[in-house]
Formats: sequence, C-alpha cells, structure tokens
Amino acid sequence: MRGYQLPEGVHRVERKLADGRSRFHFYAERGNKHSKFWSGYVRCPVDLEFRQAWTAKISRPKPIGISTSTVIDRFLSSAEFVVAIRPRTQSDYRGWLKKFDASFGEDSIKLFEEPESRGEVNTWRQKWMHSPKQYDYAGTVVCRFLNWAKDEAKVITKHHCEGFKKLYQVDRSKVIWTPSLVDQFCKDAPVWTKRILIAACETGLRPADLCRLNLRHVEPTPKGRRITITTNKSNRTVFIPVTEAMADLIDSTPECQKFILVGLSGKPLDERRISEAVFEHRKKAKIEGDVRLYDARGTAATRLLHAGLSLNQIAGVMGWGLRYAANMIEKYAEISGSESDAILELLEEAKHAPDVEV
Repeated sequence: MRGYQLPEGVHRVERKLADGRSRFHFYAERGNKHSKFWSGYVRCPVDLEFRQAWTAKISRPKPIGISTSTVIDRFLSSAEFVVAIRPRTQSDYRGWLKKFDASFGEDSIKLFEEPESRGEVNTWRQKWMHSPKQYDYAGTVVCRFLNWAKDEAKVITKHHCEGFKKLYQVDRSKVIWTPSLVDQFCKDAPVWTKRILIAACETGLRPADLCRLNLRHVEPTPKGRRITITTNKSNRTVFIPVTEAMADLIDSTPECQKFILVGLSGKPLDERRISEAVFEHRKKAKIEGDVRLYDARGTAATRLLHAGLSLNQIAGVMGWGLRYAANMIEKYAEISGSESDAILELLEEAKHAPDVEV
C-alpha cells in the first residue's frame, strides 16, 4: 500500500533467499533477537494479524534486570567456557545453550532464584525424554551455566537446578576388548586404524591423550622404556611401561612424524576421529556388541599388570580407585578365557602387596 508506514518502533530486517526472493523479519526492538514477532514476504504488512502480533509483543512485561540471553552470551565468552571446556565439548554446549536461550532467553536471570524454576527447566528437558543421554546432558549444561552465573558472574545468589535425576545408566564393566576381539579387529584393519586400538589396549590412555601421543613422551628406563604424559582429564602426569606390542608401534613411527597415531594421509587425528575410526572398522569386522575404543582401558589394565605394575600404579594410570582397578581386572579375567588363570594369579599377588588395601 503506497504511503503506508510501519508502526513506530518496529524494526524490519530483509534477508535474501536462495531462490532470489526476499523474506522480511520484524522486531519490536532494534538489536533484540527475542523481540521478533513476524516474518513474511510482504515488505509492509497491513493485515490484522500483523498488528495483533505486534501489539501482543509490546504489551508483554519486560524482564526485570539482566536477561538470561545476555548472561548466556557472557558465559560463552568467559574463561570458564573458552579455557576450561574442551573444543569438542564447547560445540555441544553451544547447541544446548541455544535451545535453552530460545525458551528462557527473554526471562530475567533472576527467574532461576525461584524454587519453581526447577520445575520449568524439567518441563523443558521433557522434549528429550526419548533419549536419556540427551535429557541428562541438557540438565548438566544448564546446571554448569547457572553455577557460573552464581559463582563467577554474580548475577544470581542461588539457583535450584543442582542434582537433576539421571535417566541414563549403563554398566560397561563387562564390555572389554578380549584378545579374540582384538585379533578379529586387526585382521583386516588399515594399519593406521590398527595402531589406534593397539595403543589404546597397551597404554589405557583416553582418546584425548592418545591423539597427542608423540615420541617425546617415550623415555628410557633401567629395564626398558616408559611413556610419561600429563593426562587431559586429571592434569596428572602418569608413567606407563612400554609393552612389547607398544614398543613395535613406537619403533615403526618415523622420527619426522609429529604424532605416533596419524590418519591414512599422515595428518594428525583428533579424539573424535580416533573413536570414529575404531567404531567404523568394528562394524566392518562384524564385531558384535557395543565395544568402543574407550573400553580398551580394561584390557590395558591387565596388560599393565602383566608388565609388572602394582595395583596402586595401575589405578594411578587409569585414574581409578584400587578396588575398582581390581574389579576391572577380575572382570577381564572372567571374559578373556585363555588368560584367566594367569591374570587372577597375578592379581592375587598384587592384592597382597604391602602397600595395597583392596
């Protein structure tokens, strides 16, 4: 309509689509992504529904104090997020906080000081009830964000989203790479993929540490060699004896190669790709069950027992308690068959060492 003007205060944004058309988005406040109330292909809508949507938007009470959306933006640029959270996890957090922002961004952050907010967040989490892991993770991200808002940003004095009940529970203590499974995997595996599983089974290192393992981590000892590395998760330095299989892997690594584990093209791997490579070949090798790269840690505990480490040392390398370390090795012995007697005999000796109380 010629001469028609948008209501005062309405901000219009034009976005070009792939088909060449323009789509217009209308906001009640400039620069506030949450004030959007209309979108369509008409530059100046005159229909009644447009007016009603605008009126409804501007009549809503504005949040008192700082909005949750603003605090989320501050959290995403904070040291707590940028430095303390690993890049892979940051991507997951961004996705969940975007969903949280869509539902609670316009509300005042002070909302979460009210006891009723726990029920509101739980209702929001119900969208992912079909996936217990996602349901739990949504609560974890929200709780960490609100802890930061309380302890670091100081924009709230308390919140009620601690200790959400977990739905996802699984016992993986009996999911282990037995010698027969390792042989089945390695039979036709590409060399670079085979090296990943061997390194995991011989060291017990997590994927995040495996992908940065290099020849500088290997040092001589009076009786052989050991790997000395500070782990990502606990930031502790661990000392792992180099087993015969690990020695073969190390010795076949070119000196000019930056990392011990690399991809087919010789480029470095990240923890996601390392895990994916094992998962993909496990399917090709028709290995039944849900054994993953991470499950090689139980196998590694037994290898380290064979290598002469005490239960204390094994627990230290794995980041386990003594009782848990002993239980993992016992479960491996139950499943592995051919090695059972020898493993249990070594374990009994380790349990009765002077410095061990299991």
